[in-house]
This record gives sequence, C-alpha cells and structure tokens, in this order.
Amino acid sequence: MTLGSYILGIVGAVITLGVVIEMLRRRRLRERHAVWWMVAGILALLVGVFPGVLTWAAGAIGIEIPTNLVFFVSLFILFLVSIQHSSELTTLEQRTRTLAEESALQDLRITELEAALRAAPRNEPHSGPADA
Repeated sequence: MTLGSYILGIVGAVITLGVVIEMLRRRRLRERHAVWWMVAGILALLVGVFPGVLTWAAGAIGIEIPTNLVFFVSLFILFLVSIQHSSELTTLEQRTRTLAEESALQDLRITELEAALRAAPRNEPHSGPADA
C-alpha cells in the first residue's frame, strides 16, 4: 500500500472517532448506539497505524487477502448495528402501540365523563340568604 492510502485510512478513522465522540458529547448519539461505531473506528485506526496487524490477523484466521478481512469485519459490525436497531425499533413499536391504546382509553373515559355531565340535572345556582 502507498503512503497516501495509509494516511487516508488514519485520517478516515480519526474523523470517524471524532464525529462519534462529538455526537456523544452533544447528546446527539446515545452510548449504546455509539459502541459499534467506536469499535469500527478504533479497528480502522489500529489498522491504519499498524498495517501489519491486518496481514497478521488475516493470516491467523486463514484469510488469504487481508482486504477481505476488512470487508468481513465491516459487514459484521454493520450487521450488529442493524440487529441492535431492529431490536430497539421493535421495542419502540410496542411502546407506541401501548401508548396509543392508553390514549384511546383515556379519550373514551373523557367522552363518557363529558356525556355523564351533560346528562346530569343541572342545579340552578340558588340565591343566598340575601335574596330570601
């Protein structure tokens, strides 16, 4: 690999980590969502700074071309992010359905109470002792 590609990898990893940390700091990203992005950024930085690690890891796992390991790890991390988001989406859908049902019940109760108030005989305000 050329020096330019190493520098590009390092800069990309640092930017990724910087963006994730800044989003965490500004509370635009929650910690549980940032975990896999931090892992990806740290791995990218590690490979960018020490490119021999990628060749060693690929050889240790039995992958002939180190770039294939990068693609596999990237896809695996994106798969984990997708599973995490799907799980949270399911939870949010369930909570939304529960809230909609509770809101509908509250609306029904309010409607029934309003109908009961309209049907109840109204007591005319009676005059006090001064009118008697």
